[in-house]
This record gives sequence, C-alpha cells and structure tokens, in this order.
Amino acid sequence: MHTILPPMTRRAVLGFGTCAAALSACPALAQGSDKPVRFILPISAGSGVDAIARAASVALGKAFGQPVVIENLPGAGGITGTSAVVKAAPDGLTLGMVSNNHVINPAVYKKMPFDALGDVTPISVVGATPLVLVVNSKLPAKNVKELVALLRARPESYNYASSGNGTIIHLAGEMFMEEAGVKARHIPYKGTGPMVTDMIAGQVEMGVVALPAVQPHLKSGALRAIGLCGPARSPAAPDIPTIAEQGLPNYVVEGWFAVIGPPKMQPADVQRVHDAVAAAFTSAEVREAMDKQGNIIKPTSPEQAASYFRSEAARYAALVKKANVVLE
Repeated sequence: MHTILPPMTRRAVLGFGTCAAALSACPALAQGSDKPVRFILPISAGSGVDAIARAASVALGKAFGQPVVIENLPGAGGITGTSAVVKAAPDGLTLGMVSNNHVINPAVYKKMPFDALGDVTPISVVGATPLVLVVNSKLPAKNVKELVALLRARPESYNYASSGNGTIIHLAGEMFMEEAGVKARHIPYKGTGPMVTDMIAGQVEMGVVALPAVQPHLKSGALRAIGLCGPARSPAAPDIPTIAEQGLPNYVVEGWFAVIGPPKMQPADVQRVHDAVAAAFTSAEVREAMDKQGNIIKPTSPEQAASYFRSEAARYAALVKKANVVLE
C-alpha cells in the first residue's frame, strides 16, 4: 500500500465557492443579545485547530456581534467535545470546530455516541493547515534520509507520538513508517499539547503535528523539522522541504478544519452563522494571522461542507480498514 492518506489538494479540498459577507453585514444571532457564542474545540490547547480558532476569536466576536468563548473539550479523538455540540440547543450559540478526525472516527471506533454525519449541521469547511514531521532536537537526524537511516539501524528502538489513537496525526505517522519501510513504537497522547511537551522533553523522539502548533518550538530550536507532509512547501516556513521532495513522493498528508453546529438548526441560523464565520476568516487581520501560520483559507458553503463530509467519511472508511486501526 503506497498511501494511507491521499493528497489533500487545494482544488479538491478548498476549491469551493464562498459567501464572505462584510463584517458589518453579519447581524447577531439574537439581536441585542449579550449571550456568548460558544466555540467548542474537541481537541487540547496547543493544537493546530486551537491556534486557528484563537487567532480568529476577536474577528469572530465582531462578525457575530456578541462575545465568543473558545472552549477546549478534548478526549476520545474529538468525540467528547463533539458530543457536547451534538447535545446543544440548535440556536447557533454553540458551535464546534473540527478537523479530519471528525469523519475518521466512525471508521475507527466500533461504537459512536452520535452519527458524525447525521447528528451535526455542517456550516463550512474553512480551510487547510500544513502538517510537519518533527523530531526532538537532540535526535541526530536533520532530514528524511538521516531519519530513515537512524530508524533502520535500530529497528523499533524509537517512539513516535500522536494526539490519540486513530487520529489524523496517528495515521500520518503510520503512513510515514510504511512509506519509508521503517518501524517505531506508537505512543498516543490525549491531545497535541501533551504530545508536543513530551517531544520537547525527549520522552518521545518524533511525531507529525500541525505546523502552527510547533512553529515557536522550531524557531527556538526545541524541535527540529524533518519535512512538511503536504504537496508543497509552506509560505510560512519556506525553508522546510516537503517529505515528498526528499525521496518519498507518495507521502502527502494535509489537514482541514471546519465549523459545525448541533443538529436541526434552522436554515436562517445556519446561513447567519456561515456568513459570520466566512466574514471573520476572510477579514484582513485573520488572513494575515492565517498566512503566518501557513493556513489556506477558503470557506465553503454549508451544502458544500455537507457533501465534503460525506465523501471524506467514505474515503477514510476504506483507508482505516487498510491501516487496521479499530478502537472500542
């Protein structure tokens, strides 16, 4: 098997139209309401999606016309936080920001407390974020060739971290091992934050993670980038080569992030939330922040998001089966 996760191309993933209303044109969900809009992130603080949501929080507040609260509810590969969204009132005041894991989970877990497609209201696939393979700075490997040589010289003597079993980060690590023909022990964590902390401390040697989550650690030298996992170099880190260009051409993995709401939201509320999200993420200040993080922003419509969720869920079901990742 040459690939676990096929290329997340800009054209296939992000080539959708968008309705990006001006900030002033996005009324509050409840006129004059001072109730906060709760954005639940089903991942830990310090993850790529966490960095994205917090960079957009001020603009989201302006677009909604009311306070926005970012809340991390990690656990079970995102199921814990998403369950809170599913159970919330469908009034547009509780939303979630999810990643690939949302549509991977149904294939990974034998039992799910909700239907990942039927029990949420897709609002928008907002964009994509680059992933990067990093190592502890003390590991004597500076590129793919040196890392592969190290792993081959001492089979299964090294560990690679992930943000949880069956996550996109886990599958990306598995894919690298398979493409390179090497082995390492998988150490799952409860979220990206603890994973990165232990990589810096040297408790685990390597892992794939979202570029925005580790940029400060790459700049400080606490971690070293081996290569970007996407199809092209990132403008936010142009000096980091892709893994594909370093001799593993079939290795291409890219993350995406989307906004969802509870089931049974009224069409008018869906449209208002979509317009606010699109306005916030396409505003000048957020675009500048996203560019620095290396994220590509191009919000889809709710209908396009729903269609994309369905197609991604079907694709991941086949991929997870090949990877033999099944959890209770």
